[in-house]
Amino acid sequence: MDSDNLTKQIEEVEALSSIYGEDWTTESESNRSYNIKIKENDREVILYVTMPPDYPGQAPPKYELSAPWMDRREKEKLHISLDEVYLENIGETVIYQWVEKIRETLQKIKPKETPKKISNNITVDEVLDLASLEINCPEITHGEVIVDRKSSFQGHAAEVHSVDDVNAVLAKLKQNKKILNATHNMYAYRIERKTEKGTSMLQDCDDDGETHAGGRMLHLLQILDQKNTLVVVSRWYGGIQLGPDRFRHINNATRQVIQQAGLLKK
Repeated sequence: MDSDNLTKQIEEVEALSSIYGEDWTTESESNRSYNIKIKENDREVILYVTMPPDYPGQAPPKYELSAPWMDRREKEKLHISLDEVYLENIGETVIYQWVEKIRETLQKIKPKETPKKISNNITVDEVLDLASLEINCPEITHGEVIVDRKSSFQGHAAEVHSVDDVNAVLAKLKQNKKILNATHNMYAYRIERKTEKGTSMLQDCDDDGETHAGGRMLHLLQILDQKNTLVVVSRWYGGIQLGPDRFRHINNATRQVIQQAGLLKK
């Protein structure tokens, strides 16, 4: 590692740990991996960063965001904003600017409204939760958990015949707090539709912030010629960058749960 880069990294870590106190956590000193919790308006984002040897002189830190409550578009906008901050400060340390950019984004989000009371000390939110328990959806199979360097991956599969089935399965999965709070819940599906002119394939995917993951899952379903199949892969990020290995785990979790569910085509 270039001595100038190392010196700047050490100084940045000392400054950040002093500024953010308990919200700053060292994941691995040897890997130069850290995380910072940013809280505003009852919302929380965790920024995971790893400092490569050529940071800050020649490259940015590697990073991931954990914000399960944030929708895909908002998360994409935040990624773009952080990339712009780096481009405006190439060669300089940027993690403090990233944290404050995230905080600025959270400050623009309206605080959660206090649930309205309706009767017998039951809130509107609680009534909605009870209603959600009655979600009617296809049977869901949960795959084995794959663990690598503190990150965990788990697949979930169901036989689906409509977009309504897909939405029902996604809603049912998110009733599980552990799945809801995963760093990413990527999915892909393929549904065969019969028409007067023959058959067509309805298919779609979602990365949920794990760039290209949904597309790779859909590509695997296409290779396997899967029909009427929905696969969701939950990832809980452990603070250590996995690089391309994460896609191998996502593919393995996808294939394994399809097979476990009895949906894998021969």
